[in-house]
Amino acid sequence: MTKKTIAGIAAAGGIIATSVLISHVTTRHLVKVAIDRKEPKTVKTLKKHLTRSPRTKELLATMQERASRLQEIASETVEIASHDGQTLIGHWYGNPNARRVILAMHGWRSSWSQDFGLIYEFFHNHGCSVLYAEQRGQNNSGGAYMTFGVLEQYDCLDWIHWINRRTDSALPIYLCGVSMGASTVLMASGQELPQNVHGIIADCGFTSPHAIWRHVVKENLHLPYGFRGYTINRIIKRRLNTDAREYSTVQALEKNTVPVFFAHGGADHFVPLEMTFENYRACRAEKRLLIVPDAIHGLSYYYDQKRYEAALLDFFKDFD
Repeated sequence: MTKKTIAGIAAAGGIIATSVLISHVTTRHLVKVAIDRKEPKTVKTLKKHLTRSPRTKELLATMQERASRLQEIASETVEIASHDGQTLIGHWYGNPNARRVILAMHGWRSSWSQDFGLIYEFFHNHGCSVLYAEQRGQNNSGGAYMTFGVLEQYDCLDWIHWINRRTDSALPIYLCGVSMGASTVLMASGQELPQNVHGIIADCGFTSPHAIWRHVVKENLHLPYGFRGYTINRIIKRRLNTDAREYSTVQALEKNTVPVFFAHGGADHFVPLEMTFENYRACRAEKRLLIVPDAIHGLSYYYDQKRYEAALLDFFKDFD
């Protein structure tokens, strides 16, 4: 073997090693973006890319205004201990004329007021008491990581039990979630729920952590997922002591008996519409489906408030 050949092999080996190192560093950063409580600076750029719309500026201004308005309304801040000892924070908006209770779970790197600021007046005006939960690993709730519904589903159960201790357990409860919150309540549907859980409202939920990570990495970031996906799952399993591939909304819905109202925006670039179709097909319980053609991620209510409200009122009427 000539010196030139040896040098070529060494150079190629160096390039491969460097590429592997860069890929590993990139993958570790993606994991931080996905699950760490502390938000990397790149998240804002990613969110802008995933929620791109000619109306983005208008939408963000409206959401911020409604979120501030919701926070200003008198409420009771409550806390519980989760099944694994984390402190979870919620915001209780009791309605003296309540006909039902909504347990509202917000999405990934969001907040209770941001995700539900647009719809809170509808809930209040139609006889709903609402518990807005702060998801683990975010805002004021405990936990170092978000788990994309895998552990949050049990937090959902803990909040249901809190509601039943706080209110008349004869009142029907509806589990309501947006984005990761939707996946949370759908995963919870596979658990043994109290009899007074009458329905689930799932707006733009994904099917599993693994599926949404693969979609975002491949379709939004345009990076290969194969070996990177294996590395992501290995890192997450080490940090969370759970395998993100072990459970999905599809598995839960195959044994769920609670009616589900599915909603999704047709212009969603974050969670693909096909994931709601997959969830809908898997659901064995009574189900409804609302697609808002032009709506981007998590904003179907904003884009077609009239249809959304009419569909929810029909859902309440049928299952209260």
